Amino acid sequence: MYRLISPITMKAKTKYPVIPTQIHGSQHPHHTCEIDGTHPFISDLIIALSYSCTTPASSVSDPRQSTVDSVTELLYYLVSTVTMKTKPNLCFWLNFLFPLLCAAVAHESPSSASILFASLGSRSEFAFDIFALPAVDPPSIANEIQITDGESLNFNGHFPSGSSLQSFLSDQPVIQTRIGPDPAPIQLIYVTERNGTSHIYYDEVFYDAPRSTRSRSALQVPERVQIPLLGSTWSENGISMKDRPSLTPEGLLVYVSTHEDTGKPRTSWAAVYSTELTTGLTRRLTPHGVADFSPAVSPSGVWTAVASYGPKGWDGDVEELSTDIYVFLTRDGTQRVKVVEHGGWPCWVDESTLYFHRRGGDRWWSIYRATLPSEGPVSTESVVVERVTPPGLHAFTPATSPGNKNFIAMATRRPSSNFRHIELFDLVKKEFKELTRPVSPKTHHLNPFISSDSSRVGYHRCRGERNGRARTQLLLENLQSPVPELSLFRIDGSFPSFSPAGDRIAYVEFPGVYVVNRDGSNRRQVYGESAFSTAWDPVRKGIVYTSTGPTFATETTEVDIISINVDEADQPGFKKLTTNGENNAFPSPSPNGKWVVFRSGRSGHKNLYIMDAVDGERGWLHRLTEGSWTDTMCSWSPDGEWIAFSSDREDPGSGSFELYMIHPNGTGLRRLFRSGSGGRANHPTFSPDGKTIAFTSDYAGVSAEPISNPHQYQPYGEIFTMRLDGSDLKRLTHNSFEDGTPTWGPKYMKPNDVEWVKGGPRCSFEDCHWLSEMPNHGSAKPKCHAA
Repeated sequence: MYRLISPITMKAKTKYPVIPTQIHGSQHPHHTCEIDGTHPFISDLIIALSYSCTTPASSVSDPRQSTVDSVTELLYYLVSTVTMKTKPNLCFWLNFLFPLLCAAVAHESPSSASILFASLGSRSEFAFDIFALPAVDPPSIANEIQITDGESLNFNGHFPSGSSLQSFLSDQPVIQTRIGPDPAPIQLIYVTERNGTSHIYYDEVFYDAPRSTRSRSALQVPERVQIPLLGSTWSENGISMKDRPSLTPEGLLVYVSTHEDTGKPRTSWAAVYSTELTTGLTRRLTPHGVADFSPAVSPSGVWTAVASYGPKGWDGDVEELSTDIYVFLTRDGTQRVKVVEHGGWPCWVDESTLYFHRRGGDRWWSIYRATLPSEGPVSTESVVVERVTPPGLHAFTPATSPGNKNFIAMATRRPSSNFRHIELFDLVKKEFKELTRPVSPKTHHLNPFISSDSSRVGYHRCRGERNGRARTQLLLENLQSPVPELSLFRIDGSFPSFSPAGDRIAYVEFPGVYVVNRDGSNRRQVYGESAFSTAWDPVRKGIVYTSTGPTFATETTEVDIISINVDEADQPGFKKLTTNGENNAFPSPSPNGKWVVFRSGRSGHKNLYIMDAVDGERGWLHRLTEGSWTDTMCSWSPDGEWIAFSSDREDPGSGSFELYMIHPNGTGLRRLFRSGSGGRANHPTFSPDGKTIAFTSDYAGVSAEPISNPHQYQPYGEIFTMRLDGSDLKRLTHNSFEDGTPTWGPKYMKPNDVEWVKGGPRCSFEDCHWLSEMPNHGSAKPKCHAA
């Protein structure tokens, strides 16, 4: 029901009209129009009309206007072209279209919704920008320059060779402009995550100060030309992750994108594409049914090398991908041939020499060189492979420059350091030169790249604090949604859940449970111990359920479910609902607030149980599922008819989880979703109307080499939705991070970022845990387990 609380009255400042309007429910009395003058009135009228239709009687949230655009555009046209002669027609059309506009919004709003999810591995702490240091001069703080502009995340850069690219980009919008005098600008192509999605940008950055007088403070606000490289024509391909861009001398942009569904479960969507910057013509270079990563273009632009699974496909790798190196023609992807078995992150020195990384039999990551034959067929048998960097440290993600046979760059992890740094390796003297450790010893530096003249080494790192200002981050980061009526947000926390009114969010930090207003205000800790998963009671105001204890634990580990009264005036109190401490977790209340479904290991296996919501298992306890497998991550439907959960019952103990549904009385069990052989689908949650489930899955495989990112427990996991009959599967997120623990909001949230001031140090993320494994240093290999 939509109603106008008070009549719209628009009084003319000059010759604007006055249109008294009164709407109540579906009753639309005759509108009287008084047009004074011929000046068009556009925005005020349409905003007033739209607002009167789109304000629900019981809510102040605004549904998305996707289905009313055509009506609104017609109203704009009619109003903006009004003349004295057409006033009667205008009044007729307004009386006709205004109810139609309201009807369209009323039809749209029930399906409008919002989803929150978490990206694990401290994604919100990354704050990446691209920096550079000279390759020859001694590294120092004064010599390090920040190239990108500090907006969102900027990473995986490439220094294009040759003159300015603007001649290729005459049709692209220029965000910032400058006609730059000498000295020549720094040119950079890079990946950026801004405006809610992944882009590839080109920047020309002008530093007017002479190099001898440069300092960090003087280089924070350079002038720049900034151009998005994949313009409006790319939007037809939808939302996707972009990665590892590079450019040929002829203006052909080569990069990874994940916009094409493979149609097969547990198969990576990552593929290499080329786009002609002059025409926008885009070609897929990767064969269908194959996933390619980390493309690198040869100095001439003729060849492209990639890390690829080839036809064998991803098999669940979470550390080193079991990829090989393939080479093909950049122009069309033909003449594709495998040149190296076991390798990743290729880069070219000349048309016949490649460098790449692999983890050797001695367990050290090292850089290797592949020399292609000058004549005859090219294959893994004819290519000569040599190890370049010695054991004793991890060396990976190599970088080269055209014709430079003196040194290469790489990222390293040494046994003496917990941080990833950029180093140069002298190919003649067989010596390392530390580049970033003398400048920022306690900061991770990732994925180096070298300018074509070998004078500069670029990389990305966290930009840190900004001139002593308060540390502002995004509580909710809006992402572009592929579903028009659905807004999508990444939360700076884990296991989020909305209050029934949608005005508050509970979430987990490790340790502790927190509650914050939806606008980022009034954040407070309501429980200080280690906890995971949150759920609000739908009836009793201010009651939040959670699991307290360690995550990823065995059946007998002490984990219990508690309810927290977050509205208690002083310190929120909590009540323990389970008593045996045998891994009781993932509580989800029934819509009437009487019961809570949860998983428990009390039988020796993790199965589902239902207990009294107020008194816990002391009040009432019923076993819902039974078997020698794991049923977990349960969610009660809004109509009370179904409980969705994740289970490995198809292959107990394998780590493969599928989605199931069951009635609360134990009948009607059916499988809802399977992510291929060995796949995972977890954390199901019902939409407010109960017709759709959101969940996280490895259905789309991995999107990038895990070693090119900071630590992710699992370098896969995207948010998906599907209907309860298993149809209409939609991928919502595209990135190389681990996305999980989605939750639906009871009301639609406008797709805007929500900022907050957060304490603690910035950049507090970790490097890949498995890089801490130093052979002969006694570290055990970390393993992943299902929760």
